[in-house]
Amino acid sequence: MLKRVGQTEMEKNHVTPEGAMIRIKDASYPAPFHPGLEFNSPVHGNWNIVHTGMLMPETIQIYVCADNCMRGVVLTAAEMNAADRFSYVIIEEDDLLNGNLEDITIEGVTDVLKKLERKPKAVLLFTVCLHHFLGCDLKMVYEELDRRFPEIEFVRCYMDPIMQKTGLTPDQKLRKAMYDPLKVQKADPHIVTLLGHNFPLDETSDIKRFLKKCGCELREITTCDTWDKYEKLGEANIFLSIYPTAKYGAQTLAKRLGREHIYMPASFNYEEIKQQMERLAEILEKTLVSKIIQTSEEQIETLNVLIDAQKDSYYEKEIEACEETIKKVREVVGDTPIVIDYLMHPRPLGLAKYLLEHGFCVEAVYLDGVSPEEEQEFYWLSKHAPKLELRATIQPKMRVLPRKHEEKVLALGQKAAWFTQSPYFVNVVEGAGWYGFDGIRKMAELMIRAYEEEKEVEDLVVRKGWGCESCI
Repeated sequence: MLKRVGQTEMEKNHVTPEGAMIRIKDASYPAPFHPGLEFNSPVHGNWNIVHTGMLMPETIQIYVCADNCMRGVVLTAAEMNAADRFSYVIIEEDDLLNGNLEDITIEGVTDVLKKLERKPKAVLLFTVCLHHFLGCDLKMVYEELDRRFPEIEFVRCYMDPIMQKTGLTPDQKLRKAMYDPLKVQKADPHIVTLLGHNFPLDETSDIKRFLKKCGCELREITTCDTWDKYEKLGEANIFLSIYPTAKYGAQTLAKRLGREHIYMPASFNYEEIKQQMERLAEILEKTLVSKIIQTSEEQIETLNVLIDAQKDSYYEKEIEACEETIKKVREVVGDTPIVIDYLMHPRPLGLAKYLLEHGFCVEAVYLDGVSPEEEQEFYWLSKHAPKLELRATIQPKMRVLPRKHEEKVLALGQKAAWFTQSPYFVNVVEGAGWYGFDGIRKMAELMIRAYEEEKEVEDLVVRKGWGCESCI
């Protein structure tokens, strides 16, 4: 039996938050809300697969799918002024009934490439749900394309949202596929590569400052503007990943190239940050010491930095600086209610815990599920902040539930801002280029600015891919 989802204007005031909002003490881990029909808010600052794929230099993207699915990805490419790097092959109903999906894909891609005046170094070829449904032989498709265009790398990408809830997501698959063209090459012990991140790390981030002191170079795809620079990402002796959906791809690449991988997720926990940096220092020490043949003043300095990085005193100043900064924020913000969303940072519960421990009034966290990385934070908050509200972002009721607050609200993230209609918000997605103690201080400084300066919520949150060039 069909049930009404929407409400008339007269009924909107009678919609209850049950099923869309829940106190954390009553929530279940890791799924506080029942799955079902979903609501998509007009908040588009987070990156999608088109934005992320564009980070590969001297490449184009080709999507093979039906025109109803094509609309969103075409608009994304156009809105970020990258339409010249985007092509598509439309699959029609007759193609499915009378054609061969393998041939349609091969010939469509071939036609696109033959029309290009300048061939790309690589093609990010996105196949879709239909290729799964019809059992398309993708192995044969790529083998034939490789034969026809041996000078072009074909990157196996997927736009298959049917897989969003089980197994690897399209985002995870993409962040792995983007590094598949990297070849086995000689490793340089003074090079570290950060994988799978959409934003370049801030120059002041803990990782960059530390590597610079050690005489090491950090390479990132976000700063590669040529194919040659991209290929040199594989020269690293150590691979890092700091974003959850990047971990799988980074591990896969490290295993294939026989390199060390360190997962250093951005965190608001001082001890976790310390342990991650100590791990990086230990591995660098082993690597660099084994390469030292003659001792020089520069090498001695590097070793001193590595040894100091494994002492408690190394972190005391960093933590003290964090405490001073967050104290200033508390003095400015006071008891203003704070709401957080999962798109601003992959550790929203960790952020809520950090702020609550420092005396802030955290009212709610907007999320639809709890990451396994935040299991401890979930249970800590259930015990120490039982009234904290978890609010869904895709539950249909969120379309009509009231979004106005009578009092001033400080929102951390675009979805938190839109759902509360607060002009006082931190306009950041995916943790931007923050990491470590420096990242905590950057976040704190933005909280003060957000509290003091109003922003246009409706104008900013609809812009796709925060940080990308936008023509909107």
